[in-house]
Amino acid sequence: MFSISRLMCCLGLALSAPASAFCAEALITNQPGDSLTVVDSATMQPLAEIKIGGKPAGIALSPDRAMAYITAPDGKELIEVDATQRLVTRRLKLGSGPLGIAAHPTRPEIYVADWYAHKIAVVDAKTFAAVAEIAVGRSPSGLAVTPDGRLLLSADRDSNQVSIIDLATRTVAAVVPTGARPFGVTISADGTRAYTANVASDDITVIDIAGRQPVGRVAVGHRPYAVALAKGRGFATDQYSGTVSVFATATLEPVKTIEACDHPEGIEADAQMAFVYVACWGDNVLLRIDTETLAVTGKAAVGDGPRAFGRFLR
Repeated sequence: MFSISRLMCCLGLALSAPASAFCAEALITNQPGDSLTVVDSATMQPLAEIKIGGKPAGIALSPDRAMAYITAPDGKELIEVDATQRLVTRRLKLGSGPLGIAAHPTRPEIYVADWYAHKIAVVDAKTFAAVAEIAVGRSPSGLAVTPDGRLLLSADRDSNQVSIIDLATRTVAAVVPTGARPFGVTISADGTRAYTANVASDDITVIDIAGRQPVGRVAVGHRPYAVALAKGRGFATDQYSGTVSVFATATLEPVKTIEACDHPEGIEADAQMAFVYVACWGDNVLLRIDTETLAVTGKAAVGDGPRAFGRFLR
C-alpha cells in the first residue's frame, strides 16, 4: 500500500516530507510535443504534462530524484524541473546541440553531451552553470556514470567508440571501439560492464570497463536505440523493428524478441528490476514489460514523440 505521504505526493499536493521522498513515476520527454509527461508507473495513468519547449530529448535525475534535468537540442538548453512540484525551475543556454545527459550518483554535477561540438559539458547543479568541458569523439550521444561515481562513459556515435572519462581529472582515460554508430550506453549495477546500442550495425557491444576493451557482441533488431538491464537480462529497443530484443547477460545468447510498438526508444528498468518501461516514439505511449514473463503488462498515453533518452524513473 502507498503511505499517506506518498499518496499525497503522487496527487501533487504539498508535503512536509523529506527532500529525498519520491513517487513511483516515469518522466517522459516528448520531443515534437515540447513537453514532459508524468506517468504513475504502478497504475500506468498519466498524472501531468509539463510544458518544456526546445524539443526535449535527454533526461537525468538528481541523486535524490527530486529534480529532473532535460536536454532541449533545438532550444540549445539544459532545463531543470522540480519533479515533485512539476515546475520548470531553471534554464541554461548550453552549447550547440545538447542531447545525452547523465547525473553524478552522489554529488551535484550534471554531464551533457554536445552532439555538434563533440564535447561533454560539466554543469554544477547548485549554481546551474557550466564549469568545465571535456573533448570526446564525434557526435557524443548516450552518457552513463559508473555506480562509484569515478567514471563517465560517452557513446561517441560518429567515431564508433566509447570514451571512458576519469571524473577526478576530467580527462579521457581510454577509448574503446564499438559497433557502428553507438547511441545509448548503459552500465551494469556492479559497474563492471557497459552495453552500447549500435544503430548502424544492429547489435550491442559489451565492454569490460576495468579492462577497457570490448568482450562481446549481441545481434538484435533493426536500429537499436538503448539498453536496459534487469535480472540477468538485457533489453534493447529496436526502433525500426518495433521490438524489444532480450538476451542473457551471462551468455549473450538471445532469449526472446518482444513485439512492442512503433519505434521503441528510451528504456529503463525500475529499482526492483520487476519491470522495464519503454517509450514508443511512433505510438505516443509508454509500455511496461514484466522482466520475468516478458509480457507487456501496461500502457500509458504520453505526449507527442516520446524519447525518454536517459534515466527517467523516480
